[in-house]
Amino acid sequence: MTETETKKVTKEATKKAPAKAATKTVAKKEVENVISEEFAVIETGGKQYIVSVGDVLDIELIGEHEEGVKVEFDKVLMTDDGKNTTIGTPYIDGAKVKATYKGLKKAKKLSIVRFEAKSTRHRKIGHRQKYSTVQIDAIK
Repeated sequence: MTETETKKVTKEATKKAPAKAATKTVAKKEVENVISEEFAVIETGGKQYIVSVGDVLDIELIGEHEEGVKVEFDKVLMTDDGKNTTIGTPYIDGAKVKATYKGLKKAKKLSIVRFEAKSTRHRKIGHRQKYSTVQIDAIK
């Protein structure tokens, strides 16, 4: 192949559909798969979570419980079963998400350093956030 022929081939290759279009279609398929499942949006600990049956979540502490205890979340903002969508104002009356408490979990330790230049002032403290781990059992 001569140099001019390789230039023509590379120009033809660049005229094909851009790679971004392919990723957009894949993203649409993934979203369709997620939407077809039954899911709910719950609020706990000042945060909102999208949950479906079988999910394991690390949420803010919900009190002292033993492992295996059933927990209910009644602050349900939205539910979707694949066909019908219900949106609350702000919560749905009578809707509950049932979960099983799995235990306590700690996040990585964070080191907080306060330092002031040209003085002998410095302070180092640590923080390790605690989370409750729950597994979603049912959406009602």
